[in-house]
Amino acid sequence: MVRRLPVSLSLALVLLIALPAGATQDLEMVFPHQGVTTEFSDDFGVYAKERTHKGSDIFSPKGTEVVAVADGFVVSMSRGTKAGYNIKLRHADGYSTLYLHLNDDAPGTDNGRGGWSGAFAEGLEVGDFVQAGQVIAYVGDSGNAENTPSHTHFELHRWGSAIDPYPFLADANDAYQVRQAIDAGETVYR
Repeated sequence: MVRRLPVSLSLALVLLIALPAGATQDLEMVFPHQGVTTEFSDDFGVYAKERTHKGSDIFSPKGTEVVAVADGFVVSMSRGTKAGYNIKLRHADGYSTLYLHLNDDAPGTDNGRGGWSGAFAEGLEVGDFVQAGQVIAYVGDSGNAENTPSHTHFELHRWGSAIDPYPFLADANDAYQVRQAIDAGETVYR
């Protein structure tokens, strides 16, 4: 008779074995939308439209620059019927990030004719190395987000499994706000 461990214990053991020596569970991130007021909430795992939400939606004006949250490599750039224009980056320690519903409109319109150049930073290609804070794309409403306010659906994965990005986004946003206050000459108390 074969004894099987509970799934949660098996997963924990796999993660312990899979982590390289000295690897950390934390990922230092910059906030994906900078220079504008954004709204985002912890909606990871919410069930809607016959599926579970695997990320957080970050709402900003159409055309807002989307930056890489950490150093990494561009793994894919594509257009899908649901995800719209999207980009995936691979980072250190098994992390990857996905940015969906990027811009598909020509400037100043909602015509769906922005194409590849309206969605992605000029000259960016699969295989490129990007640095944290580097512009990779632009906020939009492509795919099945066409009738929603402009936003980036942001996903964070570790070793191929989606994890709640909200705590990482909240920390990155707090750090960004502190930097902005310091740059403006304000006194910051922590």
